[in-house]
Amino acid sequence: MTRFSMEGRTATGRDLFKDKKKKKVVERPSDTPAAVQLGEHGRYQIKSGRLSGEYVARAFPKPPTNARGLIAEARGATEEAAIAALHEVIDAREVRRTGDRRMDRATGITVPSIEEYAEAVAQVALSRPQRAMLAALAVADDGGLSEMRLAKAAGYQSIASAVRAFASAGLLIASYLSVETSSEDVTSDQDGTTFMGYRGEQRKGDKPGNWILHAELREAIRAAG
Repeated sequence: MTRFSMEGRTATGRDLFKDKKKKKVVERPSDTPAAVQLGEHGRYQIKSGRLSGEYVARAFPKPPTNARGLIAEARGATEEAAIAALHEVIDAREVRRTGDRRMDRATGITVPSIEEYAEAVAQVALSRPQRAMLAALAVADDGGLSEMRLAKAAGYQSIASAVRAFASAGLLIASYLSVETSSEDVTSDQDGTTFMGYRGEQRKGDKPGNWILHAELREAIRAAG
């Protein structure tokens, strides 16, 4: 009886192990996308990672900004190679854009292109009054606006405050685009306004001429709508 019982348990034990299902091993694909890495180059944010089996690096407007959209892209055999290639693309783009600027003899600065102005206006933190002044000057064309009308367009009671705000906007744009003046004898306010535009012919008496935006800036503002 003891022998039969032992055999029964042994047989039953073998049957249990035989019928037990093995756990299914789920293999992860080797091409699982890696986490996106963030970096910076100049005024742009760099995002890099592996996409569809390739290493890709892309440049976007750097936060904080309301601007969106891809600036440039590059690929490489490794993530580091893709990032290095993107840096070269961005640097070459900057050299090309700087070379396309025109020299304005009246203000002593190199005037950025429409493309550069459009990017800067979309990204720099301009206030509502500053944007209102730019919009009003863009509509005014070559005739420009007097300081009083410029102040009213932005809701300023003080002409001096309007001019300071106008100059401040110019400095923000110039800083973003890395534009430098060739003159060493101008104040910061004058510096800022020259990046935006210039004075028209002096009117009657001692009244200064109207403020006129650079044509490139006017076109950029109009294109932005």
